[in-house]
Order: sequence, then structure tokens, then C-alpha cells
Amino acid sequence: MNRDNRRLDWLLVAAILAILILPWYRVRAGFFGFEWIGDLFSRTELMPGAAQAALGRWQIWPVVLLLAIAGTLRFSRSPGPSRGRAMIWLGWVGLGWLTVQGLAIGTRGWNWDLLERIFGEVSGQQAFGAGAVVLGVAFTCLISFGLAEKGTLKGDAFVLTAIALLILLVAVFVFYPILSIFIGAFQDFDGSFTAEGVARNLVDPKIWSLSCLVGGYCGVAWRTFFLAICTATASTALGLAFALVATRTNVPFKKALRLLSILPIITPPFVVGLALIMLLGRSGTITQFVQTMTGFELGRWLYGLTGIWLAQVLSFTPVSFLVLVGVVEGVSPSIEEASQTLHADRWRTFRRVSLPLMAPGLANAFLIGFIESMADFGNPMVLGGSGGVLSTEIFFSVVGAQNDPSRAAVLAAVLLLFTLSAFLAQRLWLSGRSFATVTGKGDGGTHARLPARISWPITIIVAAWSVFTLVIYAMILFGGFVKLWGLDHTLTLEHYAEAFGISWNNGLHWTGVAWNSFWTTMLIALMAAPLTAAVGLLTGWLIARQRFPGKGLFEFALMMSFAIPGTVIGVSYIMAFNLPPLQMTGTALILIVCFVFRNMPVGVRGGVAAMAQIDASLDEASLTLGAGSGRTLRRVILPLLRPAILAALVYSFVRAVTSISAVIFLVSAKYNMATAYIVGLVENGRYGVAIAYSSALILVMLTVIGLFQFLVGERRLRRSGATTRKTAT
Repeated sequence: MNRDNRRLDWLLVAAILAILILPWYRVRAGFFGFEWIGDLFSRTELMPGAAQAALGRWQIWPVVLLLAIAGTLRFSRSPGPSRGRAMIWLGWVGLGWLTVQGLAIGTRGWNWDLLERIFGEVSGQQAFGAGAVVLGVAFTCLISFGLAEKGTLKGDAFVLTAIALLILLVAVFVFYPILSIFIGAFQDFDGSFTAEGVARNLVDPKIWSLSCLVGGYCGVAWRTFFLAICTATASTALGLAFALVATRTNVPFKKALRLLSILPIITPPFVVGLALIMLLGRSGTITQFVQTMTGFELGRWLYGLTGIWLAQVLSFTPVSFLVLVGVVEGVSPSIEEASQTLHADRWRTFRRVSLPLMAPGLANAFLIGFIESMADFGNPMVLGGSGGVLSTEIFFSVVGAQNDPSRAAVLAAVLLLFTLSAFLAQRLWLSGRSFATVTGKGDGGTHARLPARISWPITIIVAAWSVFTLVIYAMILFGGFVKLWGLDHTLTLEHYAEAFGISWNNGLHWTGVAWNSFWTTMLIALMAAPLTAAVGLLTGWLIARQRFPGKGLFEFALMMSFAIPGTVIGVSYIMAFNLPPLQMTGTALILIVCFVFRNMPVGVRGGVAAMAQIDASLDEASLTLGAGSGRTLRRVILPLLRPAILAALVYSFVRAVTSISAVIFLVSAKYNMATAYIVGLVENGRYGVAIAYSSALILVMLTVIGLFQFLVGERRLRRSGATTRKTAT
């Protein structure tokens, strides 16, 4: 009981301080600059919630009243189910009131004419600031503490609070932006609701036309869909070929294949397209060579869906390989041996036994390729020509001359419909089917070698594709050291000097044009990476170790952010956070939040997989000895999760540095990310500086990955020699 009261005391103190000393509304100059402290009570827009209520903002008085009731509960009732129910009710009412009044009242008064006709005029309000946000978190914690006092989940307040806060964060930063897209599709420029824009775009032949089937021109929706199907099929097939060569053949370059698979992951997404232009564009090396030798002009075949497809397959095949190599290795050798014992040859064993057991990996690789192709922005931007796709069309609808938010919302909804349909179809196809081949029993033997009719062709294909990939990256490196690619190949360092120049004139000066976006990118990526790892691993621990009602829906909702393309995320964040109640556009915070919730599913899956290898008896022993769930997680589980922590840190950092599809909508003059800046260089034809910048980013990412490995360290498991057991991971 003392613990319950102490917990509630801290919560009430934090809420009271927030309403007394923190700005209730958003500080335009930035909260963390702390310049507002000196003007806290002298400027109306910076005043805390209590002062705002005293000045006549009636919408804050219910919050003050609910806090007073919560304080009364603390001293009038003992901890228990009765007080718990009252706390839950107060928390829900508080959250509901903050949400309703924040959405209903905008900067100019009521957001909807109906409310103005009913209640009369009201003075406008700015977006929520630190005080309102802390109160929202406090009301959420009040709900979880009330559930704990009622005995839910054995009264574990830490677990309940973690679940409640995660639900709040996902609701605000995943579902609210997506909802804003659909609402935005029905809004006009003045904010009034209308279906005219939706009706016009839904029947627009530029989106839905299938004239290409009879020799005409297909709409952007079907072009994007067909491109995604082709990219997913090709990248999955090539990824499977790479995985089979790496695990089922005796070729000498297996380790090189694994190293080659890392490069596209740490490469800015549009650099591959840029290298293809250098090779196969109108002035490319191969194009000029063919024209010189044969007199035949290759033309502009690279600019359009063909070039986009080639660049996407180059970019996403390594990801498919990483997904499939573990699946191929996981097929039990004993099952293949049993097939051959029953007189099946190696071809029949592979076709009827091994390949069907790889179905989950093939489905996941296809899904990743499909979604990545749908969401890809960099390659279509560089190679699209006149054949745009949904991601680029959405971009030009928002920032181009069209300036049509309704069209952008409809296109984003179409893109989201395609990706979610693929996500749900994959889950439906795999649900209820078992592909387990790894059990607790010993499994001796070695994997069956591939039949000759497969091994030779795929080895040749893999070798040729590997050489092509190496040539592409050689072009990327070479392009940064020549004056003008395709015209003047004189070696020079002027591109690197222009991008990262440094001068010493009465002190150190960063004179290079890339330094500003570089430092901004590093700062935001290094802030987002640990937050992503923390949120993802905490969620993975809850899913793997806790049982609570709706856990399946909770997990699906968290993972759904993976299925949402980055372009849709970018547009939805603009629509959701450009106006009150939460206004973050143009700030570093919106970039950090975007990266955290965009990359969180990887941390979740990594945490779930790592938790599966840690015996639950360790948690139980800690809890039996009197440690709470929070201390058990911190002192017992986290030290054993170092590999998962490293994976989450590395992935989230790399994705923050290389992301473009969402970032292109969210950057500002003050906070310009590296990828957005490089896209600008490419659009202006400054290929040399763009490649120099990209090469520097690759080097920095490799360095930071090594640093993360050093800081996180290795997981050390002490096992006695007599009881050492070999485990399969």
C-alpha cells in the first residue's frame, strides 16, 4: 500500500508542477532552448496552464478540477479496487478532454462551424506545449496505476504503465497521422469538408487507367503496383539464389557474398540509380562504348520503369538474401536425408521437400521487396523520367506546382491500401500452416547439395550479378574523384573539398557545403537510434514475457507501422502535425519521432527473437527474490540482450541516415537531412559532390557501426564444462 501511495504521490507532484511552471502551449523558439524561463509569467503565450486558466481559458479548468479530484482520492481512500476504478475513470476523462478540446479549438477559434453555431465564438489557442503533454502522460499513468490497484496483471504497475504509454504513443504517432490522411482527403484549402477532391481523383484516369494493356498508358497506381510485383519477384529470386549458393555449394567466395550484402543497406537509396546513370545513361560508360563500337544508340531506355526496376532490384536483393539465408540454413538436414533414403533424387528432394519449407522466408522476402518498392522514392526520383510512381506523384502533389492536398491524400491512401493488402495477404497465407523443422532433438547430418541442373545456373547468375554490383559501387567511388563524369575524367579532390572543406582563419571554419546537413543528420540519427532501440526492445519484452488481453492486436498494431510506406508516413505527419493540437513541422522533434516509430518494428522483432532464447525461469527467479518487473528487466534481461540491442541500434542509425521517402517531406531549412540535401544536388546536376557526400556517409556509417559494437560489447554466458550444451540459434 505504501508503494501504491508513493507512486501516486510522485505522479501528482509531476502533474501539479507541470500545470504550475511549464508552458501550456508550444514555445515557438523551442522548448529546450529554455529562453522562455525569463518570460514565463510576462508573456501570455508562454504562461503555464494554471495562469492560462486564471486568464479565462475555460477549456483548462476541467484539467485543474480532475487533478484536484485525484489529490482528494489520494488522501480520502486507501489503495484498492475502489480507488483504482476512480483513478481509471479520472484518467480516461482527462485524456478524452485534452483530445477533444485540442482538436475542436484551433488557432482562430472553433475548427468546425457547427460548434461555433452551438456554443458561440471562442478565442483560439496554440498547439500543446510541455505542460499539456506532461498532463496527457500523467492521465495515462493514472489509468495504469488504477488498473494495478484493481489487481490487473497481478498488480504489476511497471508492466501496465509500459503497455499504456506504448498504446498512447502508437495512437498519437501512427494511427492519428494515418487518420489525418483520410480526413485530409475530404478537406478543402479553407478547412471545410468536401468530397469534390476525392470524387475527382478517384476517377482520374491518370491514376487508374489500364490503357497500357491495349498499347496505351497505364495510370500511376497500376504502374507502381506492377513495378512492385516485378521488383519483389526478381529480388526474392535473386536473394534465394544467393542464399543457396552461400549455403548449399562449395564456391570459394561465400564470405564475399555476405560482405557484399551489407553495402546496399548502408548506401543512400538513390546512389545506385545515380551509378546506373553513369554506366547506362545517355553519356554513360557502357552507352558510349556500345555507340563507339557499333554505332547503335541505346537511347533513354534507362529513364522510366525499366531503370527504376533495375535500381530497385540492385538495392533490395541483399535484403532478401539476409532474410532467406537463415531460412535456407534452418531446413533440417534429417528431413532431406529421409527423402533421399526413400529414393528421391536431389532435384525431387529440393523441389518437393526443401523449397516448400522455405515458404515463410520467401513470403517475407517478397513482402519486404514489395513494400520497399512501393515506398521507394530516391530511385524513381533519379530515374523516373516521365514514368512517375505513387511516391513521386505524392511528393509533387504536396510541394510541386499542383499544391493539391486532396490528391496527395488520395494517392497516399491508394499506396497504403496496396501495402496493407500485401501485408494481410502474407499473414493470411502463412497462418495455420506449420513449417517447423528445428526441434529440441538432436539433428545430425549436413544439408543436401543442390542438383547440378540448379547449382550451375544459379552460380553463374550470382557471380554475374555480384560483378555487376561491384562495378556499380566502383562507379560510385570513381565518380567522386573525376572532374565531370562522362566528359572529363581528370582525377581531382575538388568535389570532396567542396562538400567537406575546412579553413583556418582566426579559428576553425567548416566551409564545405555539406557540413550543415551532415551534423544535423548525425545529431538526429544518434538521438533516434537509442530511443528506437529502447522502445522496440521494451515492446519485444512485453510481447514475449507478458500475457494480457488483446496482446495479439497490440502486436499487430505495433508491427503495422512497418507496412506503412515512408512516403505515406511523411505526408501523414505533415497533415497531422502542421496544426494544433500537436504542431511539430519544421523541428528536429518530428524527424526523431518519425525515425523512432518507422524503425521500431525491427527492434520489436529483434527483442522477441532474443527473448525466445532466454529461459523464462530467470525472470521468475528474480521476481521470486523480490525484484519488481522493472528491476528484473534492467538487471537480468538487458545484459543478455546485447546482440539485439546492437542490431536495433545499428539498424535504426543506418535507416535514419539513409532514409529519404519520409524525410523529404519533413526537412526544413534549419534541419536538412543528408539524403534530402543529396537529392537536391542530383536535381541540380552536381553529381560529383553528391557522390562524394554519399561516399563519406558510407564511411561514417561503417565507423559508427563499429563504435556501437565496441560500446555494447558481447553477451557473456558462463557455462560449466560438464553442462555445456550446444544450442541452435
